[in-house]
Amino acid sequence: MSLTTLHKQQKKYERNTFIFLTIFLAPILSVCIVAGFGFAIWISQMFIFGPPGS
Repeated sequence: MSLTTLHKQQKKYERNTFIFLTIFLAPILSVCIVAGFGFAIWISQMFIFGPPGS
């Protein structure tokens, strides 16, 4: 393979990786982190601290 072909394949790989990270992985991770934090607060209110204002 020529150098330009390898360079084009590398650019395509980097573009696909960037698209995967920005379109799929970042939103999924953000939702999981926020949901996990909310779940942790919910469980702590049920068993340890009680609801706010009580």
